[in-house]
Amino acid sequence: MNEQQSYYETMYILRPDIAEDEVTNHIDNYNKLLEKFGGTILDSQMRGKRRLAYQISKHREGIYVQLSHQGDGQHIFKIEKAMRLSEDVIRYMTVKQEGPLPTPRPSTKSSTQADDKENPETKVESKDKQPVTSLDTSTSGKDDIETKENEES
Repeated sequence: MNEQQSYYETMYILRPDIAEDEVTNHIDNYNKLLEKFGGTILDSQMRGKRRLAYQISKHREGIYVQLSHQGDGQHIFKIEKAMRLSEDVIRYMTVKQEGPLPTPRPSTKSSTQADDKENPETKVESKDKQPVTSLDTSTSGKDDIETKENEES
């Protein structure tokens, strides 16, 4: 059997009308609560304010937060209970993941933009290096006709 570790991803949506500092407080509180209940935090990212697919509690937008964590399944029930009791969390969902552990992504967007400005030729070079392939359909049609004639006889 494979020796791959399981980890969990919890996505929760906060109300859009709460302040930025309250959002960071919620994220910190849930991270601390998760560690208190025996979980290990692998990655925690605020995905930002996005439009919801449908209206939830009279809100059309929400602040998405993704939390990757590892531990026994018992810590999930406790963290979800805390989210259920909070008025600021409008939805949450935890999914068990199989496979290798995720690698944390850098949360700064300015470093990737700076790299693009330093090397503007990298994008142009990648387009030029792609091989051009063409499909010759004239021979494929003849092959199909020959196989049909062979099947009939």
